[in-house]
Amino acid sequence: MSAYLETARARLEKLRGREDILTLGIESSCDETACAVLRGSEVLSSVIASQIDIHKRFGGVVPEIASRNHVTAIDGVVRSALNEAGVTLKDIEVIGVTYGAGLLGALLVGVSYAKALAYSLGIPLMAVNHIKGHIAVNYVADSALEPPYVCLIASGGHTAVAYVKGWDELEILGSTQDDACGEAFDKAARVLGLSYPGGPAVEKLAVTGRPSVKLPRPFKGIDTLDFSFSGIKTALINYVHNAEARGEEINRADVACSFQELVTDIMADNAVRAAELKGCNKLVIAGGVGANKTLRDKVKQRAQRSGIDVYYPPIGLCTDNGVMIAAQAQCMIKAGRDCAEYDLDADASLTPED
Repeated sequence: MSAYLETARARLEKLRGREDILTLGIESSCDETACAVLRGSEVLSSVIASQIDIHKRFGGVVPEIASRNHVTAIDGVVRSALNEAGVTLKDIEVIGVTYGAGLLGALLVGVSYAKALAYSLGIPLMAVNHIKGHIAVNYVADSALEPPYVCLIASGGHTAVAYVKGWDELEILGSTQDDACGEAFDKAARVLGLSYPGGPAVEKLAVTGRPSVKLPRPFKGIDTLDFSFSGIKTALINYVHNAEARGEEINRADVACSFQELVTDIMADNAVRAAELKGCNKLVIAGGVGANKTLRDKVKQRAQRSGIDVYYPPIGLCTDNGVMIAAQAQCMIKAGRDCAEYDLDADASLTPED
């Protein structure tokens, strides 16, 4: 065992059982370089360097450009988070870093930086699953929340319903068989001539529309908690392209509204049904698409009819951020997990259950 790992493990054991751990969280899985400092569930700082304006011109994230911008931004973001929190690196007791899932090059920037930092300070480094981070940020939003519960994971890269058994353990009850809901929103936005990111753009346009366009509902008549958005997306594209071929003008707001209504209907139905099947009276929403107001409203309305309480983070904590990574690092400590070794590598294909 290396001297670093021996020291880090000894320090980690002293942290177990504490609720006031000073934690640094680093996130670089996609197009946001983020860092936050938490003392327990108290957010002392949260700094995000977004690349949305950079990638908007390309209609989506370009991995190589994202990686290079992470390299440029990460040191300044970490320093800003420390300054905002009013602490120094020597005060930090544990570091959490996203090691998957995400874009490999982007992940490697955060992992490499965090490993060097933890090694230089002699403190434990927790290797955080990005999706579990999205779930864990709900513990910051509501400190009374604790497992078990059912969670709707709704993000750009993942869509699933999970049973969260413990602080760092979950079981997937249903997942997308093709596109994630965030990907579907991006593709719908592109065909409607809207800007990236697609989710907020479609939501904004849908406000002025009516759900008048008929789109196919997947798994009709089949008892499943799985999702499928590819057919809905293809039907929308065909509707728009066929209208254009006939020289007809479409009501883009109606198309956006119809798409959003169906997609959020499916997610809300599956989430509430999963909670009912598990006998859970707690339902959590996690991930970037969880910021969608229509989705939140539908989940809440349907859950209340079944006596299920709904939890979701504030809008600012739905998209990628350092708070969620620091929060999950603390959950891993509660769960008795070991710290990462110095040979930690990024894993772009990490699943929510890993």
